Amino acid sequence: MRWNLKPKPSSEKVTQLAKELKVEELVATLLIQRGIETFEEAKAFFRPSLDDLYDPYLMKDMDKAVERIEKGIENLENILVFGDYDVDGTTAVSLVSSYLRSLYPNVATYIPDRYDEGYGISFKGIDFAEDNGFSLIIALDCGIKSIDHVEYAREKNIDFIICDHHRPGNELPKAVAVLDPKREDCNYPYDELCGCGVGFKLVQALGQNRNQTINDLMVYLDLVATAIAADIVPMTGENRILAKFGLEVINTKPRPGIKALIQNVKKKELTITDVVFIVAPRINAAGRIKHGNEAVALLTEYNIEQAEQFAAEIEQHNNERKELDKHITTEALCQIEENNEQEKFTSVVFQENWHKGVIGIVASRLTETYYRPTVVFTKSGDKLAASARSVKDFDIYNALEACAEHLEQFGGHAYAAGMTLKKENYKAFKAAFEAEVQKTIPPELLIPEISIDAQINFSEINPKLIRILNQFEPFGPQNMTPVFMTKNVVDTGYGKTLGLEDEHLKLFVKQDNSEGIGVIGFGFGNQLELTKNRKPIEICYCIDENEFNGNVSLQLRLKDIKQYN
Repeated sequence: MRWNLKPKPSSEKVTQLAKELKVEELVATLLIQRGIETFEEAKAFFRPSLDDLYDPYLMKDMDKAVERIEKGIENLENILVFGDYDVDGTTAVSLVSSYLRSLYPNVATYIPDRYDEGYGISFKGIDFAEDNGFSLIIALDCGIKSIDHVEYAREKNIDFIICDHHRPGNELPKAVAVLDPKREDCNYPYDELCGCGVGFKLVQALGQNRNQTINDLMVYLDLVATAIAADIVPMTGENRILAKFGLEVINTKPRPGIKALIQNVKKKELTITDVVFIVAPRINAAGRIKHGNEAVALLTEYNIEQAEQFAAEIEQHNNERKELDKHITTEALCQIEENNEQEKFTSVVFQENWHKGVIGIVASRLTETYYRPTVVFTKSGDKLAASARSVKDFDIYNALEACAEHLEQFGGHAYAAGMTLKKENYKAFKAAFEAEVQKTIPPELLIPEISIDAQINFSEINPKLIRILNQFEPFGPQNMTPVFMTKNVVDTGYGKTLGLEDEHLKLFVKQDNSEGIGVIGFGFGNQLELTKNRKPIEICYCIDENEFNGNVSLQLRLKDIKQYN
């Protein structure tokens, strides 16, 4: 692991902010590292307010989208709410459809089949709309590149409203309205919304027409927070506000579907991390194993008994997903070894029978073993489909763009993307992708990096610091959980391994004459020898509060450990 200690901000800025906020300089340093340099910015950070959400009509085409929906309601048209099969898509469809149904009955939903139709707007979905008399389709979390599909719908007198957050291509679809804050000609002040977030802005605009305030729309924020957590968008600006208040809804009055998913969790209060690891995988499992419609059915169900039944079925899908993910990851790792590709700049693997629903998870797993850009292919119809994952600071979308001649289609973000190609182009793509990454990736990016906020002594860790750090939540990209480094630490002799295979490490450490602090290192069981006989070590860690049998104690969660020099 590369330990990268972030540069210290200027001492004048740190001193000034610490003085204004009446906090320690360590806290001021953490804030400035997150772009918060004034009292007002700190106030907005520590006290997010729904009043700070932007006017939805600042988004390009919002007026056209609202006008078309209002016309559809007035003319008693059938409206189809269409969305992707992942968490962002299914939460967005659940949000927009349930809001529209609160106004008007002629609303239905459509989630494409992951295996039959693939990602995004499908011709089959448009044919379904035509066959069932829908004249307006609202597409969520997809559609920004669906030029041919929107044209196909226009020929059938079906209008489209696109609500997306992915990067547009050179040409936009000829829809009635294209809502995407990443449009170059869109001046909306915040362009990091997820797909469900864009859907929420549409609902907010429709609500304003009915004199509804943000408080009337709070009920939908559990869905928005879940999508923000799952889609790993920056935890800044509007996302931070929506996630914070959405978490409050999840913890106090969640919709029956989410309540059914979390009712067995033995925690008083869920964090955004819990949403990422508990709620999101289960919603995703429906689209991965069975069909995304099951996730929408769960999230729009208002009867708790029925919701519990849906949740039990989704739990079974999630268990099946775990088994598939484990099995395919093992096969993919074997393939890399059999092909002697351990030293390459990329991992590109393919097997016809791999389950398309878990190849994205497998790509992420492979980057844990071989830290490099990774693409996992499987057969999908007469083509190959793939999920790609990148490493920190390397834009995999740009790398795919450079290999576009070998691809049928692709889309996504800097760190995650999807694509399809013809089987005969697989080897050519694999060679081109390897060459492109080798040419463009700085070598240091192939070594996992731990970004450390500050080097501190144990004497600086106190209840006030922990209280303030808790107020940094919700955590996520661009506001990650602070990571600290401490040198010249010794284990007091209580170090031991935990887990069925001794894979975890438990320590009780001191620095100089400090009080002892417990340390838990998940996956660090093989480092026990390093800590024996009071050998001095350096550790980097996050500060956690460990809750056990109703008692809360301080605990350091290990990120890495090495010998003290």
